[in-house]
Amino acid sequence: MFQVLALLADILRLVALGLRSHTGLAAENLFLRKQLALYLERQVKPRRVDNATRITLVVLARVIEWRCVLTVVQPATLVRWHHQGFRLFWRWKSRRCGRPRIPQNLQQLIAEMATANRTWGEERIAAELLLKLGISVSSRTVRRYMPQRLPSHHRPRGQSWSTFVRNHAGEVLACDFFVSVTATLRIAYVFLVLDVGTRRIVHWNVTEHPTAEWTVQQFRSCVTGEGPHRFVIHDRDRTFSSAVDGGLTAMGLRVLKTPASVPQANAFCERLIGTVRRECLDFMIVLSERHLRRILAEWVDHYNRGRPHASLGPGLPDPRGTNTVVPCTGHTLRADHRVGARSVLSGLHHEYELEPVAA
Repeated sequence: MFQVLALLADILRLVALGLRSHTGLAAENLFLRKQLALYLERQVKPRRVDNATRITLVVLARVIEWRCVLTVVQPATLVRWHHQGFRLFWRWKSRRCGRPRIPQNLQQLIAEMATANRTWGEERIAAELLLKLGISVSSRTVRRYMPQRLPSHHRPRGQSWSTFVRNHAGEVLACDFFVSVTATLRIAYVFLVLDVGTRRIVHWNVTEHPTAEWTVQQFRSCVTGEGPHRFVIHDRDRTFSSAVDGGLTAMGLRVLKTPASVPQANAFCERLIGTVRRECLDFMIVLSERHLRRILAEWVDHYNRGRPHASLGPGLPDPRGTNTVVPCTGHTLRADHRVGARSVLSGLHHEYELEPVAA
């Protein structure tokens, strides 16, 4: 950028000199020659010539007799600069234009398909675009816009953890503990079991002394063996001891322990715990364990049957018992129905539904 500005400054200076009289230019030329002679007599080493100066000297050399006035470099050097400039100009003139770029939305679609399907290559993505979307793109073009992947010797074999959980969501249970402090400064441990596929809270309980035996009993209360669940995700807390894992294995479940200090591996349950705090416990003063049970019983029922979840479409984790939604025209409610509201947790939340108007 600096060299471009230097070239523009030289061009403006040349235009300004063209407007001056011949006598003034001759006097200024003689004045500069005298100063240059002193410079040569003192044999001061000049600074290194930059590209902007090279271009200016090459261009000016075409309009003056430069051999008799050139002093900073040898004549062969100026000729070499001229040849280098010609080669650069010809390289720019002969550059290959190549194919035009594909639209930006198609570039983004290719990147999303490659990220969501890690086992797909450029040929598979090109085939999907052609057969299912009717977009004809060569595999080489697809490869250009695919995100860079790790080399094969660094690439993890098999599917990633997030892909596994997403593909087997209907067969996975996630569980974890979190604490709640009562008004008397007593610590209560809340145990949650979440169905990852439906986001339904399968089981919950509260205790002041969580043990392995108590934890196994909680799983016996919610795992009947008749459901589709095959996996259980939990962290490496000492409560989840070998006795707990043995009891889960006896129930026909496979235990998946998350890596140490990586809560993201149990992200669904961690998100649930955050939701419990943000939407319920942060607005309540828990007086005792019994009071905590009453609060959670009402909130869990609201979470499963009355709280829409964006990841479900949106939808409800447990839609059983909910009324069928009456379709409306545009943004206008039907005249034979009205909106009813039910208070949850003394007005902290409300559940809305359409109710028929009595005739």
